[in-house]
Amino acid sequence: MSQEHQALEQTQQALSLALNQQDWVAVAQLDSLCREQVDLAMDGSGRDDEALRSTLEQMLGVYRDLIGACQRHQQEVANELNQLKRAQQGAKVYQLFG
Repeated sequence: MSQEHQALEQTQQALSLALNQQDWVAVAQLDSLCREQVDLAMDGSGRDDEALRSTLEQMLGVYRDLIGACQRHQQEVANELNQLKRAQQGAKVYQLFG
């Protein structure tokens, strides 16, 4: 296994851990690093195509989980904003008649 491939696997594991911990700053940093390492692994000499394909498939699973987590987080934030908006509107009505 090439150094580039090993680095990619380590980054994938770190990305998965950051996702599980919902450490969004680390996820953003690792995402950028991951992109660079995919390019390096694809261009690397003496690469094991089968092992690299397996790693990329595993990474695809991590990114699917990441997208799902982001969508859930986005929905939670949207719900909170809607609740705040309704509370603000209720306060305005109360002030109007209070």
